Amino acid sequence: MRRLFDLPTIGGLLFSSLVVNILALTSPLFMLQIYDRVLSSGSVPTLVGLVILASVLYGFQALLEILRSRVLTRIGERFDRSLSARVHEATIRLPLVTRMQGDGLQPLRDLDNVRSFLSGAGPTVVFDLPWMPLYLAICFIFHFWLGVTALVGAVILVSLTLLTNIFSQNAVKDSMTHNMARNGLLEASRRNAEVVQALGLGRRLENRWHKANEAYLMANRKASDVTSGLGSLSKTLRVMLQSAILAVGAYLVIMQEASAGVMIASSIMMGRALAPVDLAIANWKPFVMARKSWERLDNLLTKIPARPETMPLPAPVRELRVEALSIVPPGERAPNVVGIGFLVEAGSALGVIGPSGSGKSSVARALVGAWRPAAGTVRLDGASLDHWNDEQLGGYIGYLPQGVELFDGTIAENIARFEENPDPDAIVAAARTAGAHDLILRFENGYETRIGEGGSALSAGQRQRIGLARALYRDPFLVILDEPNANLDADGEAAVVNAIASIRKRGGVAVVIAHRPSAISVVDLVLFMESGRQRAFGPKDEVLSKVLKVAPANIAPTAQRGTA
Repeated sequence: MRRLFDLPTIGGLLFSSLVVNILALTSPLFMLQIYDRVLSSGSVPTLVGLVILASVLYGFQALLEILRSRVLTRIGERFDRSLSARVHEATIRLPLVTRMQGDGLQPLRDLDNVRSFLSGAGPTVVFDLPWMPLYLAICFIFHFWLGVTALVGAVILVSLTLLTNIFSQNAVKDSMTHNMARNGLLEASRRNAEVVQALGLGRRLENRWHKANEAYLMANRKASDVTSGLGSLSKTLRVMLQSAILAVGAYLVIMQEASAGVMIASSIMMGRALAPVDLAIANWKPFVMARKSWERLDNLLTKIPARPETMPLPAPVRELRVEALSIVPPGERAPNVVGIGFLVEAGSALGVIGPSGSGKSSVARALVGAWRPAAGTVRLDGASLDHWNDEQLGGYIGYLPQGVELFDGTIAENIARFEENPDPDAIVAAARTAGAHDLILRFENGYETRIGEGGSALSAGQRQRIGLARALYRDPFLVILDEPNANLDADGEAAVVNAIASIRKRGGVAVVIAHRPSAISVVDLVLFMESGRQRAFGPKDEVLSKVLKVAPANIAPTAQRGTA
């Protein structure tokens, strides 16, 4: 934030505000001269001269106001550019360290809130308020009682500003909280539209959303009532105070202690003195929202610091080693995986089996670096995953999660992981290894077929095949496949088996999370997990023979078929 308002920027804004506020004296002094000089003398040349001079000064004032507004707009843009990359990174990484609230896009809205406030009229209050004593002092110069009237008005309006701050903070905070909850419900319904339609949940979810929307509307109404009510009161008081200073001025004119020009000029002067306070009250809600947004952004960027630069390491070629690994899922306190340890050398494949809820997918997420271990280490060729640059490490890892997520774009772009200059031969090779090449060619536009958000244009099996091709792109050393044949037919399962065999043949490491026996038919090592703990690890036949004796009933058939 300090870089946004460096010394040259602050100096320029202060200087422009100084000149703008000095030029703001044009109107009251023009009135003073009209009433006290032109009308009394009846001089038309004097009137013309004053009009020309005032027009030039007004034009110069308008120019400075425009320049100041443009500077503030660029400060907002600089703020956005300085943080947008970090906010984007933190928003993506946030689900990996904590449970998400709402639709997950609040950090982006917070960034927009702060940028909009910085680019608007709100910050000008900060640069105009210091000049309030100047206008009050001129009112005192005109006459003591005119100055007292203006000072009382300033005290009343400043008090209103403080009351606005006190009463609006909680109201605006509640409004933003309910808005996040409402958006989250709508996003969840949109994301699961098929389930909503199939199970007839539309009306029920609509009722839930309406309740959340009503809560938001009530909170927003309270916030608006506070800020708009005090804002309207401020405007009314400002008009009343200008009328009061006119009344005081009129009395002084009657008593021959001031001129008519002084009466009019002091009224305009007080209006100018109180304008920043009036503007502050009018912009208080955006200010509070921007302040809350900045607090959340600051907390987010503190919770998810920028990843340090790391020295590039040689590509892994020897082994995957896991040492005393324990995992705590994001947002939880207790570990669901404890004390996992194993070694898989290049050219081997590990099958991870166990009942549902035993922590298999958690291990997969830790192996690819998506979840940070609560204890222990995952190493490639002796180097912890933390020692690798994220983008470099990503090139050495292939990952097919249990729920395949693709991105809006073409099939080729998704397989190539959105590389700027992808290798067409590598794309086709990955698709062939995944058994997806012929499938892709059946689409009207082949590899250039756009798949829509989340791969919505594809079936579950097609997404699985393309996700597998993405995992195999450019032959990564470590490939993690979490239930790779969950949505596949017999041909698809055969493609998975061939892919695992090809990884072993080229000297890579494959880790397969499996329930169905076909996926572990070509592995040579097996890790059996139960209740988040490692029950057995070693050569496949040896471990499966142990599992047959100690495993629960729902594992035994799988293991037995796997030995066939």
